[in-house]
Amino acid sequence: MPDSARMGKSLSAPASFQIFPLGDAAIVVKFGDSIDLELHQRVRALEKHLEEHSLEGMMERVPAYATVTIYYDPAQRSFHDIEQELRKILVVLADAPEPDPRIVEVPVSYGGEFGPDLEFVARHNSLTTDEVIQIHSATDYLVYMIGFAPGFPYLGGMSQRIAAPRRDSPRLKIPVGSVGIAGTQTGVYPIETPGGWQLIGRTPIELFRPQENPPTRLRAGDIVRFRPITVEEFASLRVNSQ
Repeated sequence: MPDSARMGKSLSAPASFQIFPLGDAAIVVKFGDSIDLELHQRVRALEKHLEEHSLEGMMERVPAYATVTIYYDPAQRSFHDIEQELRKILVVLADAPEPDPRIVEVPVSYGGEFGPDLEFVARHNSLTTDEVIQIHSATDYLVYMIGFAPGFPYLGGMSQRIAAPRRDSPRLKIPVGSVGIAGTQTGVYPIETPGGWQLIGRTPIELFRPQENPPTRLRAGDIVRFRPITVEEFASLRVNSQ
């Protein structure tokens, strides 16, 4: 669970980072090698700054767990120019306050047809299905990044008490909105795709909406809270969201 006491505070202290080229048209800012809240805050701060103050020649930026990769037009800017500009930005950001995270509630109907692996996760951890639901829905999850599939959130913070191995045989089709567990990770499938995660529920809300801008409902830095709902509520929310 993210340490809420640290949210909203200055990043403080000069942060260590590395800047290095990726090919001849990209530059990487690396803050560390782990999945860590403080590193994520630094990634988020730089990502937000670049969103609001685009670098000349920048074509795209890709935030990850502990890095931000910036793709640029080498015909407009050199690696050295962008590196020097980034170093100045990072010095300023070290003293900038961390913005409060956006909290997004994701309703989930657990078990049954929507969560065929809920009982396995419970047995694997010597828990009841109700206990798995309570633990899974009582946690605030931090969205570290979006990837793998359009709109797929990489969430941090799941309790070890409900960790479960991937399925021996992956499913060929995971329904849209399925909530799964794999190891110590949990996530939501935004599109229909093959997958080997243990499915414990499903949400009726769309995480990937290609017709909208931005097309992904979640973004890095968000806090996700899962809310248990009934099958009837699922059907009602699905209808209202269409």
